[in-house]
Amino acid sequence: MTATALGAEVTRSDTVLRAFLHGLPGVDQVSTDRRATQLAGRVIGPDARSQAVDLAISMIDLTTLEGSDTPGTIAALCARACRPDPADPGCPTVAAVCVYPSMVAEAASRLAGSGVRLASVATAFPAGQAPLATRIAEAAAAVGDGAREIDMVINRGAFLAGRYREVHDEIVAVKQACAEASLKVILETGELATYDSVRRASWLAMLAGADFIKTSTGKIAPAATLPTTLIMLEAMRDFLAETGRMVGVKPAGGIRTTEDAMRYLVLVNETLGSAWLASRWFRFGASGLLTDLLANRSRTAVPAEPTKD
Repeated sequence: MTATALGAEVTRSDTVLRAFLHGLPGVDQVSTDRRATQLAGRVIGPDARSQAVDLAISMIDLTTLEGSDTPGTIAALCARACRPDPADPGCPTVAAVCVYPSMVAEAASRLAGSGVRLASVATAFPAGQAPLATRIAEAAAAVGDGAREIDMVINRGAFLAGRYREVHDEIVAVKQACAEASLKVILETGELATYDSVRRASWLAMLAGADFIKTSTGKIAPAATLPTTLIMLEAMRDFLAETGRMVGVKPAGGIRTTEDAMRYLVLVNETLGSAWLASRWFRFGASGLLTDLLANRSRTAVPAEPTKD
């Protein structure tokens, strides 16, 4: 069954959608935590690690989401995104820059022609507490100003109250406002209370047309964790098996070190396979991760062989 057909089938009423989501296999918390811990302990060899560091850099959504952001802040961020290591032209660019909607036009002008994508956290980020019409208008305006990816937050109050059709329809409406831009749907897993809720929210977002599902805004603790990301990856795997449609994933918040990044890459590879090890399907939402990756990159760089006389 296609994703469109499945979505139409299970969202035809609140009752059917609820039955579908609550009929998903339950998540065994102990097994999930154990599996995440086991995968986190995998060691990447020196040669593969060097490649993995560059891969991780290329998967970053370099982010600034501060009330103090200015055009100057955005200019500096975009320059760093395009040339993470000015001393090494071989260093990959990051995947995208992520900013507030008010900064999209500035970022778009700075990134023009660079190949670095532009994302924006529209829809009343981070709480999403605005009328739907306002959230839709904000997403559409960000796309109009040059955003090619929109990171939206779900209505957690509606989700936790069991109003799944309402959440689904809001995602569909924002997806339509995105036009050709990709939509990342933020679940805010730290507010969902249970692993079963994380699985249900993942499926709900994918049924509504999400191009990516994202763990967190980074403004709520806990943000991204390996167990919740594993649950999302398994939901994506099952969704692909059911519908044939691949969906991307973006863990965000609290991912600061190279070791953190390596653990997530192992998690993705072991759960979904190497096809997802590309920025088209996997992103890190981070502001500080790049600094540590660059430091590790310089330490693991292979020195050039001396020339012979």
